[in-house]
Amino acid sequence: MALLYDAELSPTKVELLRDWLPRTSFYRGGESSVDRLGAFRFDDPAGEVGIETHLVRDADGVVYQVPWTYRSAPLREGRSVGETEHSVLGHRFVYDATTDPVYIRQLLVTICAGGSEAEQYVHVEGDEPRKVAGTVRVQGSGAEGIEVPAITRLDVTDDGEGRTCIDTAGITIAVHHLPAGVALSGRTLMGAWKGGRGVLASIR
Repeated sequence: MALLYDAELSPTKVELLRDWLPRTSFYRGGESSVDRLGAFRFDDPAGEVGIETHLVRDADGVVYQVPWTYRSAPLREGRSVGETEHSVLGHRFVYDATTDPVYIRQLLVTICAGGSEAEQYVHVEGDEPRKVAGTVRVQGSGAEGIEVPAITRLDVTDDGEGRTCIDTAGITIAVHHLPAGVALSGRTLMGAWKGGRGVLASIR
């Protein structure tokens, strides 16, 4: 379960997206004018790291997958997106999730176990959390014979074709930043959002 707060962020997620996307290797657009199509979350079992993946569309109609993590303290080996002030949780450090071991492990767990996105609930002061509808659906294929290890080291490379490839503990996983229309079989995470679907990640 992902617990959300009705909070203000400064800068906002859209502002961070518009600033950061042009600095990535996979962005194909000109000026970063992007619209959010939706997002989904994974749970951090330890409850420390926020894990959220954004689906955004640029002015030319290209859809991008942008996974981020949110932390209360810096991640030494992480690729920084920026920092933001959360009106409930305080100062947050935002990272490219492909460089965050917590995201990579939960992505592998979701694919291998045939799992899906976390259910999302909004914190309500003095009452039970209220469930909210998701805007992106994801589904892992399942992967027999793979035991997800503890993640201690990541070797991260961008392949120049819209994928980030992560090697860890003898497993290679590709995060597809341009997921629309990607058709792969095998060990994958599929995603569906308003107006599209595609492969979000695959184990090689």
